[in-house]
Amino acid sequence: METGEQVGVEAVPYCCSACDGGETPTRGLACRTGKTRSLSTSSATACDYRKNQSLHGPSPVTTFGPKACMLQNPHAVMHIQDPASQRLTWNKPPKSVLVIKKIQDASLLQPFKELCVFLTEKNMIVYVERKVLVDPAIQSDESFAVVIQKFCTFREDLDDISNRVDFIICLGGDGTLLYASSLFQKSVPPVMAFHLGSLGFLTPFNFDAYQSQVTQIIEGNAAIILRSRLRVVKESREKKARVDEKDIIMTNGDSEGSRKALQYQVLNEVVVDRGPSSYLSNVDLFLDGHLITTVQGDGVIVSTPTGSTAYAVAAGASMIHPNVPAIMITPICPHSLSFRPIVVPAGVELKIMLSRDARNTAWVSFDGRKRQEICHGDSITITTSCFPVPSICFRDPVNDWFESLAQCLHWNVRKQQNYLSSEEDEF
Repeated sequence: METGEQVGVEAVPYCCSACDGGETPTRGLACRTGKTRSLSTSSATACDYRKNQSLHGPSPVTTFGPKACMLQNPHAVMHIQDPASQRLTWNKPPKSVLVIKKIQDASLLQPFKELCVFLTEKNMIVYVERKVLVDPAIQSDESFAVVIQKFCTFREDLDDISNRVDFIICLGGDGTLLYASSLFQKSVPPVMAFHLGSLGFLTPFNFDAYQSQVTQIIEGNAAIILRSRLRVVKESREKKARVDEKDIIMTNGDSEGSRKALQYQVLNEVVVDRGPSSYLSNVDLFLDGHLITTVQGDGVIVSTPTGSTAYAVAAGASMIHPNVPAIMITPICPHSLSFRPIVVPAGVELKIMLSRDARNTAWVSFDGRKRQEICHGDSITITTSCFPVPSICFRDPVNDWFESLAQCLHWNVRKQQNYLSSEEDEF
């Protein structure tokens, strides 16, 4: 059962750029204004002036004056689907589900058991990580033993389940979603995350109504948001690389000896910092092969829009909606008054290396895990991955995001200013 064949994002066609932000008009298709637009229509219609209902702006005109136009290069164009039309759809009914539970959290035992019983009653194949079942509280429950016998178990570093799971259910906090992302280095099944942790910025579902909500997902009735990931390749000399069995390893020979490249898929951020050293970190930052700056400070954060509300926002970065195709670069305590966070297009290639004059090595981590040292000659190459995390929405991508900003980060919370009466205005 191929995961990539099980799920897709359903597109909603509209008649013109004013309705959908850039799709090619279809002859005779009714637009949102209720009128029919033909390809032969040269004059502006009502829908040309109607406020755009999609989350994309209108497609820009690519002809400039009577003779100039934009050079068309289809290989350099990244098609971005309108977020408002992203809906979960199944090519075939889902049969298997991966349940991820926060380890050693007693408060999650009862929800975990209830969910697993519910899924098995629906004849779903339930995958559970083997270390979850080692919990004595689960092993000692004789009534739950019958359900455990129906589980398919796996080990994080040894077993590949990428083509076996149709969708994922997370029980815990934001860390469970990050962990689910790390299990899939290519195509990721849709993820439904229940808020049973501490923060819950990425977990929009409450567990109280889990039965009806899970049933809706199985039926394919849900909005979805594609959370972009970063494809990160760390190249280093062979003697410096500590290899995890799960990492994707590439080797090549050069004049300095054999080198190894470890590849990661990162949902939140890549953090390069000074580690235990008391000196400033001193790393060069390249964009598409050009040196754009040298970071002198505690380090630098390269984050996705999803990660912009994590470590990056604590370091002073702006918050970016996950549907915005971008990469955020945020310095950590830079020794400069003018080094502000910047946003670059999602299609660029970033590279981070130790500066030649660096007094010490640096350290790198990927979504807070797999922390390792960066030595002279090592490099971190970062691009936008073509394998996003399809996160299932509680309502829709916009409302869920602003709800998280308000509830989790208390965005723009302030005591309300009192009303000024006409008598007071005179003074």
